[in-house]
Amino acid sequence: MRQLVDVIPLPASVRPDPAANFTLTTGVSVSAAPELADLAVHLAELLRRATGFPVPLRTNGPIRILLEGSDKNFVAGSGRNPDQERRTGAYRLDISTDGVTLRAADQEGLFAGIQTIRQLLPEPMANKGGITEISESGEQHPAATHALPGGRIDDAPRFPYRGTMLDLARHFYPLPDLKRYIDTIAQLKINHLHLHLTDDQGWRLEIPSWPKLTEVSGGAGTGVDGAGPGFLSTADYTDLVAYAKGRFVTIVPEIDMPGHVNAAQRAYTDLTTDQKPVPQRTDKTVGYSSLAANQENTYEFVEDVIREVAAITPGPYLHIGGDEAFSTPPDDYQTFMSRVLPLIGKYGKRAIGWHEMTAVELPADAIPQYWRIEATHDGIKRAAAAGHQVIMSPADHTYLDMKYVEETTLGLDWAGFLDVRRAYDWDPADRLPGVGEESLLGVEAPLWSETLRSLADVEFMAFPRLAAIAEVAWTPRAGRDWESFRARLTSFAPRWTAQGVNFNINWE
Repeated sequence: MRQLVDVIPLPASVRPDPAANFTLTTGVSVSAAPELADLAVHLAELLRRATGFPVPLRTNGPIRILLEGSDKNFVAGSGRNPDQERRTGAYRLDISTDGVTLRAADQEGLFAGIQTIRQLLPEPMANKGGITEISESGEQHPAATHALPGGRIDDAPRFPYRGTMLDLARHFYPLPDLKRYIDTIAQLKINHLHLHLTDDQGWRLEIPSWPKLTEVSGGAGTGVDGAGPGFLSTADYTDLVAYAKGRFVTIVPEIDMPGHVNAAQRAYTDLTTDQKPVPQRTDKTVGYSSLAANQENTYEFVEDVIREVAAITPGPYLHIGGDEAFSTPPDDYQTFMSRVLPLIGKYGKRAIGWHEMTAVELPADAIPQYWRIEATHDGIKRAAAAGHQVIMSPADHTYLDMKYVEETTLGLDWAGFLDVRRAYDWDPADRLPGVGEESLLGVEAPLWSETLRSLADVEFMAFPRLAAIAEVAWTPRAGRDWESFRARLTSFAPRWTAQGVNFNINWE
């Protein structure tokens, strides 16, 4: 039987009670208030698929989902000031012989608690000693035992922003693949999916006022090696955002500029400095393209794109890129970013940008994202000192496109090899002097797509390393331990197998 601590990410506070295990029987049901019906259905479906029991929704079932007021215990062990305002996503889970009660002050917390319940169900396995355990694959067995370990979990995330990034510009992934990926990351309490939508090789989001962006730069022959065509229509994107919201994942769209713009310039020649056509690029080179900071049509284009992307993005963030602008002179970079960053606020969003953008004076609510391990960090330290929140994405610990080991057939190695232990054994508050716990919005694990060609490739590179980074972002630093995580990950892996996730089974 699983233990109350057998969860990824590890909860903030766990108090087991081995005498209080709850056994699920054929008559088990779920109860919740009408406004929580979607969450109740989600939990009932997980239990139904695992057990084969009908698991109806009733007004007074033994498994209860309650939306309640703030409770200081919800932030116990979070690593922050215990007197701070309750943290979004916190929950309390009580399991006894009489039933299961999940409480939270917001629906995100209830969803997080449901993911914990899911992991506390026995892991999928074959017949063991005459008793067959629960299977997430949907296969049920009449001899199965169905029990949850007794005790209490008080849990809350260490950081509010726990993200991963997927590069659609260098290789596009269709809507069903993106939805499947959201389902998988949400189980780990990842709550932001950053989509890198534009780059030199392709433009992957329809902008109705500039239709050639996707007509020309989203079609055949785009992507690295010409192997990644496709784009999201505005209807596709709206569908994806709504799907993610239902799993408490916020979509963060990135329109990268002033560099990484060859795809835009191929579609619209007048966005170049010399008004001459540019070729389709399908290589991996970076840093050669730039929007013209001294042309007014540049800003007409940028404002149209920002306005239209903001209008279909209900989340609070819009990522501006700003990295590797090697062909943009420093004065032009200053001019461009100083004009463009305020446009994001104009259309109701907070700007996120790679940490190169700290070379300019930032809007008060702008968020730099640290990534480049060999770069000078004076700008990001100044931003933190001025009160800006920072997202930590150091390439040597979070870039999921790095090879696991030298023999890994996918991925790159410019930031070094990234095995699972390296993804786990670091702390974001220690990474940069002057950028401590109080300055961090959260952690994000980017996955660039130069060497990837399918969702199976994405899953292989993301899992299990994203599980390690999810625990870095959620669990109090004092509660993390590699050997504990290693054991829990080994136990968790059969769930991915049952779900058909193509994780790296040779991760150790």
